Formats: sequence, structure tokens, C-alpha cells
Amino acid sequence: MNPYKKLAAALDNRMSVHASSAVVGMPAELGTITAGGLKLDGFKHEISDYYVADWMTKLFLPSFTISGTVTGLTSGNVPVTGQGRFAFSESEVEEVRIAFQSGLKVGDRVLTIPVNDGNDAVILCKVVK
Repeated sequence: MNPYKKLAAALDNRMSVHASSAVVGMPAELGTITAGGLKLDGFKHEISDYYVADWMTKLFLPSFTISGTVTGLTSGNVPVTGQGRFAFSESEVEEVRIAFQSGLKVGDRVLTIPVNDGNDAVILCKVVK
């Protein structure tokens, strides 16, 4: 047998063994917010010290028009009411922060991932039907 083919076959075999024992992707887990913290579906103890993801994103607003009555305006010191049409150009807002931690309530279902060799949990998002 060709020595290069033998070496390639041995490397391929070793890589296959390691690859089959590796976990593919991040092992995300569902949990529930409790009065005392976080209860993961696959862990019997409640976690009182956990992390919550704080998402930063861009917000794209398409162009749009609003029509209606405007009240509360003044011309000089005289109140004015009028009909109006307001047009907004498309725009992109940078660094919009989506922080939902304060919106989590007892009973909410959440998606989490373990970090630090499973010693900590990070809540990625609230899960709804």
C-alpha cells in the first residue's frame, strides 16, 4: 500500500472518531423565569445568578406618510388646528439597544445557552407561541 494513502487513511480515521464525539453547535436549552431566578428544563436546581443578552442592532425605517389632524399648535399665541400630511424619508438608526431584561416576568419561557463550561447561563430571548 502507498505510504501516503496509509497516512491519509489513519488521519481520516482519527478525525472521524473525534468529530463523532464532538457536540455540534451550541447546546441551547429552554428555561422558565421563577420568583428566585431561572429554572432550566434540564437542570434540577434553580439558578439565581444568570446573564441576559443585551442586543445591539440597526433599525431600518422605510419611507412612510401620515395624514391627520394636528392640534395644539400655536401661531403667535393663538391655538391652531389643521389638517396635515407628514412624509418621512427612509432612514437607518444605528446602535438601537434591545434590552428586555426588565420585561421578563415570573413564568416567562426563555432560551438560554450555557457558558463557562456550564457554570453560567445566558438568556438569549423570551420564547412565545
